[in-house]
Amino acid sequence: MSRKPVRDMNQETLLSELNDRSREVFRRVVQAYLETGEPIGSRTLTRELSEKVSAATVRNVMQDLELLGLLDSPHVSAGRLPSQLGLRLFVDGMMEIDNVTPTDRAAIDQTLGNDDPDTGMLLDRVSTTLSSLTHGASLVLMPKHEAPIRHIEFVSLAQDRALVILVFADGHVENRIFTPPPGQTPSSMREAANFLNAMAEGKTVAELRSFMAREIAARRRELDVLAAELVDSGLALWDNEASDPRLIVRGRANLLDSEAADLDRIRVLFDDLERKRDIVEFLELTEEGDGVRIFIGSENKLFSLSGSALVVSPYMNADRKIVGAVGVIGPTRLNYGRIVPIVDYTAQLVGRVLSGRKG
Repeated sequence: MSRKPVRDMNQETLLSELNDRSREVFRRVVQAYLETGEPIGSRTLTRELSEKVSAATVRNVMQDLELLGLLDSPHVSAGRLPSQLGLRLFVDGMMEIDNVTPTDRAAIDQTLGNDDPDTGMLLDRVSTTLSSLTHGASLVLMPKHEAPIRHIEFVSLAQDRALVILVFADGHVENRIFTPPPGQTPSSMREAANFLNAMAEGKTVAELRSFMAREIAARRRELDVLAAELVDSGLALWDNEASDPRLIVRGRANLLDSEAADLDRIRVLFDDLERKRDIVEFLELTEEGDGVRIFIGSENKLFSLSGSALVVSPYMNADRKIVGAVGVIGPTRLNYGRIVPIVDYTAQLVGRVLSGRKG
């Protein structure tokens, strides 16, 4: 095997550099990493190879693979791990994709089998199921809803928590929890809801938001102070959330289980997920083509944590327009062969379920 600079090679060239022995060594190093997260040494590999060769021969092969940029050596005396380039080469050119198991398929089907008019709650269950099946953190990007509003209602949950319920003309229901202005009473909530409903019927969320911005000052005298503050809160809520797709994140605790030795990296990832950064970019990642995409390490520009992997797939509406996405994020040693078909199947099923609804 010659030793050309890795920067001059594409994946096809790199694969052509690997003979049968080096391919098997490389594949076993990657598989060991995906299973254990630990480097593997030449002596261990020698016992596992189909060809009977010495540990010295295996060491030479591993050194060649390292020179090609496919393996890394964390310590001088330690075994080898796949590099980011090596993982990408394995995922794109050598990985065997499993079928969705009957058990996984049944769990996903059951999640989407309930006739729930609230798309948010439906996709929340999808996100919870994805994180449970994959043992990673799941991401589900909800579509924004364009149907006209039929009814708005405020419900007090606690002194500092309230619920706004939006019922759309197509039967779709959205619930949003927010912090109301202090001092709200059932009377002020009813007054605020009546005021909004008088303006809302027949308008989409975007149209209502624009209309309210023009009308709220002129008609504020129709409301008492508390109700006016609540209407302002509702306007701010729609400005911040309802006009954009919404990202649901579940299963953060799974990341602690998978990478407990590197808590600093996981805290950074938690922080990014909590802030739900770059939601629009997350959707844009999926708009470049249909099907599952895999981002490994620094290829994943969504999060400041470079040691993560993201498996993501778009889902489409009845018009074959991409309206959202589902994905799984975790350490780079994700079980890609199992997770890729799970994400793909979930995205296709979500698209079919949402396309079958009215509106």
